Amino acid sequence: MKFGIEFVPNMKYYELEYYVKLAEDSGFEYTWITDHYNNRNVYSMLTILALKTNSIKLGPGVTNPYHISPALTASAIATVNELSNGRAVLGIGAGDKVTFDRIGISWKKPLRRMREAVEIIRALHSGKPVNYDGEIFKFNGARMDFKAGNIPIYIGAQGPKMLQLAAELGDGVLINASHPRDFEAARENIDAGLDKAGKSRDQFDTVAYASMSVDKDAEKAKNAAKIVVAFIVAGSPDVIFERHGISMDDVNKVREALNNAFTKGDWPGVSKAVTDEMIESFSISGSPDMVIERIRELSKSGVTQVVAGSPIGPDKKKSIKLIGKEIIPAFKE
Repeated sequence: MKFGIEFVPNMKYYELEYYVKLAEDSGFEYTWITDHYNNRNVYSMLTILALKTNSIKLGPGVTNPYHISPALTASAIATVNELSNGRAVLGIGAGDKVTFDRIGISWKKPLRRMREAVEIIRALHSGKPVNYDGEIFKFNGARMDFKAGNIPIYIGAQGPKMLQLAAELGDGVLINASHPRDFEAARENIDAGLDKAGKSRDQFDTVAYASMSVDKDAEKAKNAAKIVVAFIVAGSPDVIFERHGISMDDVNKVREALNNAFTKGDWPGVSKAVTDEMIESFSISGSPDMVIERIRELSKSGVTQVVAGSPIGPDKKKSIKLIGKEIIPAFKE
């Protein structure tokens, strides 16, 4: 089992640098930095991290082919790869329609756009001139003027067709999920994509991009995860709740509580609305022993990397150290 960690660049560069170096020293192999217009620029932050770290792999988790051309993505991640001496990874997904609406981008043909973008990025990284006559993108002899190196591409996916595409074209898939049931449901589509490409599972990294909260006090850890879980619940389709046996009455209470939080500032009401079943289904939360048990279950479901996403724990610094001291070693024996 490999371990990654996600950070949002909503903090000062030196704070992000501190946490990533702490994660590196604690045994994490990957760090994924989110790419949103309203945070600090992902490639600026990755540049600093590339120069200030030694072994941890790093990349956007995830960028998209809507607000940035695949040519610029290819160049940016290749630059990070050069600066980090070959430690770059590229996480790319179809993006978030709600965010695109805010910045005036039309979210059309995500599957086609993703396929073309990944094919173009790989072609540019080969160093050869790229002629590409796609439905979305047209390239006429474009080529890079420096060597990109070998950069693994991870595709963010949730739905059946995107999961198949990720397995067919990617070196790995980033799935926003924390429960074995979700990976068991994804397995058939991942296998279909691998079969189409003639790849084995040994050649592919299935990543649980999870909400994680770890503390020696299990209840404290679970309480810290409630706000993040509420947002996951609010944005999940009904089929997910059916899979986990969560009632729509409880879901609607969380959504109503979030509305009240935004309009009236009632964030304690959000935490109160989140049920134990939701925390169990949509996060990896609890004491180190509880988290280890869940990760072992995920491994049996085909997961090969677990990413510790927000909130990580009630105290980020302590939780990173705790994961490094008690959880990661349990999978290195």
